Amino acid sequence: MAIDYQARLEKLLEASGADAVAMVPGENMVYFTGMHFHLSERPIVAIYNQDGLSFIIPELEVVKLDANPELETRRFLWSDQSWFEPAFDAAARDLALAEQSLALDGQTLRLFEWLAFERAGVPAKNALDVGELFLRIRSRKAPEEIAYMQKAIDISEAALEATMAWARPGMTERQIADRLASEMLEGGAQGLAFNTVLSGEKSGLPHGSVADRVWGEDEFLLIDFGARYNDYPADITRTFCVGEPSAQMRAMYDAVYGANKAAREFARPGVTCEAVDRVARDVIEAAGLGEFFMHRLGHGLGLSVHELPNIVEGNQQELEPGMVFTIEPGVYIPGVGGVRIEDNVAVTEDGLNVLTSFRREL
Repeated sequence: MAIDYQARLEKLLEASGADAVAMVPGENMVYFTGMHFHLSERPIVAIYNQDGLSFIIPELEVVKLDANPELETRRFLWSDQSWFEPAFDAAARDLALAEQSLALDGQTLRLFEWLAFERAGVPAKNALDVGELFLRIRSRKAPEEIAYMQKAIDISEAALEATMAWARPGMTERQIADRLASEMLEGGAQGLAFNTVLSGEKSGLPHGSVADRVWGEDEFLLIDFGARYNDYPADITRTFCVGEPSAQMRAMYDAVYGANKAAREFARPGVTCEAVDRVARDVIEAAGLGEFFMHRLGHGLGLSVHELPNIVEGNQQELEPGMVFTIEPGVYIPGVGGVRIEDNVAVTEDGLNVLTSFRREL
C-alpha cells in the first residue's frame, strides 16, 4: 500500500499553525517524506510550506531524491567545497522564511542547524517548537504500520524460541545476545531495534548492558530485544530461569505476570494512560513489591522504539484506536535480580489487540 506523504505533510503543516515546517534526518523525516538520510555533520533539512517540499541537501545525497521521482522536491544544493551556508541563504531567500513562522522539532534539530537558519536571516521569534506534535500525529498508526510491527514481532519471537532452545547456563550474556541477533537477521529482520541480555543480579538493572558475565543455574535471564522490519521495531522482554528459582524469585515473577495480565485485560479505547499504569501497579504493590517497580508501565512504539503515548502516572491522555504501545511491568531487587514481561499491543476500535504471543509463564 503506497503511503500518501503529501497528505501527511499537509496534515502536519495545518496542525502546526505555522507557515512552514522543517525537519532533519530521522524518524520524522522518514514518516513525513519517506526519505532515509544519515544524520551527520553534513546538514540535510526538509522544509515544507504552501509552495511544496524543499531540501537543503549536499550534492552527494541528491541521488536519493532522484530515486524517488514521485516526491516532487525543490533542491538547495551545497558541496564539501562550498559548504552549507549558501544553501541555507538561498532557501531562506527563495522560500521567504524570514517572513514566515517556522515549525521545528526542538528535540531533533541541532544547534548548528538553527544557527545556520539565523545567519540566513530567519529570526528566532518566528520559530515554533512543535516536537510533541510530530509525535502526536505519528502515535495513531495506519494498518500497514501495525502490519510491519507484527512482522517484526513474529521474526523476534521465532528467534527467541530458537535461541532459548540452544542456550544453557554457563554461556555468557554476549554469546546468547549474539546468537539471538543472528537468529533475527537470518529470520528476515532488516536490522535490530536493540538486543539486551542480562543475567543473575544484573537482571535487576532496568537499563543494563550486555557483558561477558556467565549465566548460572537458578538465576534469572532477562532478554529485552526486538527486530526491525520496514523501519518498524518489535520491543519484547521475557525473563527465564533454568534450575530452581527461590521463593522470592517466584514471588517477583508472579507479581509481574499478574500486573502484565491485568493491564492487557484493562486497556481499551477511552481509558487514560494513567489508569492502565495504575491497574498494573496495584498488582505489584499488593504483593509488597511496589518500591521495586520504578519506571512507567509502557511507551508508544513506532518508527522510534520510544514514542507516544506514555503509559505513566499523571498522563491523562486517553487511548485511541491505532495507538501501539508496550506493557512492561518490572520488579528489580538489588542483589537478587529483576523480572520484566513486555508485550506490544495495538488499540482497536473496541478493545486491544495483543501483537506478541510468546509464552509469559516462568
